[in-house]
Amino acid sequence: MANFDTTGLALAAVCPSNKMITDDKGMPSFYVQVGTQKLSALLTGGDDSVHPAFRVSGVEQPSIYIGKYQGIADANRIYSLPGVDPMVSVDLDTYEQYCRNKGFGHHCITAAEWAFLALWCKKNGTQPKGNNNYGKDTTESIYQAIPVPGVRDSGRVARVLTGTGPLSWRHNGQLDGICDLNGNIWEWVAGIRLVRGELQVIPYNNAADPDVDTGAASAQWKAVKAAATSWEDLFITPNGQGTTAGSIKLDYVSGHWQWQAAAIASQSDSSRSGTFAATTCTGLSATAKLYLQAMALMPEDGAAAEDYNGDHFWANNAAEERCAFRGGSWYDGALAGVFGLDFDNPRSDVSWRLGGRPAFVELETE
Repeated sequence: MANFDTTGLALAAVCPSNKMITDDKGMPSFYVQVGTQKLSALLTGGDDSVHPAFRVSGVEQPSIYIGKYQGIADANRIYSLPGVDPMVSVDLDTYEQYCRNKGFGHHCITAAEWAFLALWCKKNGTQPKGNNNYGKDTTESIYQAIPVPGVRDSGRVARVLTGTGPLSWRHNGQLDGICDLNGNIWEWVAGIRLVRGELQVIPYNNAADPDVDTGAASAQWKAVKAAATSWEDLFITPNGQGTTAGSIKLDYVSGHWQWQAAAIASQSDSSRSGTFAATTCTGLSATAKLYLQAMALMPEDGAAAEDYNGDHFWANNAAEERCAFRGGSWYDGALAGVFGLDFDNPRSDVSWRLGGRPAFVELETE
């Protein structure tokens, strides 16, 4: 009789979109497979381009695999497992390396992948709830998750064990959904940063490619062209000072964030915030604006403020480099959510509120 992987078979029987993928050590993690979609299926005014999350180093991917759970570390590798205390107090470079240590195609969830999930949830009316209010969601009085033993915040529940919340805490509201995208801990996302307020990215979803350098000094970083006329015209080489001619920059205007082509007028080396829904842009081409919307960096056309549930956007637009994390923590309340965005910290930041999530793509090897 054949030696079947009974755990994988059982998972596939109950949740066909869930996959158990082993790493270079033969150790399993649980992922949710999501298929490619065009921007026209996700955004008002979206074109027929495939969402950037499905383009890795020039190759269109039919699907990507997102860690079902926030990650836990073992032997310098990140695992997506249920019922555990997610790893925290880890800087971005270490988290990315721990994910890549698992083998070819394994990586830290990228900015493009997170953006796709956020847009998918909004489009399908399933923006998840989560641990954003000391063990429960601000809008739920009954449902709670299992607290991490011994981890308290001023005597109250802080982190909870991965995946132990109700179905409303999953990205699709179903058993097979991705858990804890709202709250519990903030999550590093790879491939995006601010340099003195200038938006820079590893184009498309190239940050998922193990051969692509995402370090601070990498030449792979590109600024985004404010007057881009096509997707192929979007990315330009930055000047290293955050003042690249024609690039998109982040300004603070009347209490909200604004993406623009013009030089930054209100630049401050401190944290400021506004609601995600209030984020605007000016002086950008239609293509550049669509790119920002595709990357969940500003609301889509015609959306109402309540469509984003009060999710907040924090940033520092004067520091030399600020990397991103998303989702929120156990104490962020209504400010947390899938559109929650923090551009306020360096890649070296470590905190008990900050961790991440692994992801995987089936890349062809040479």
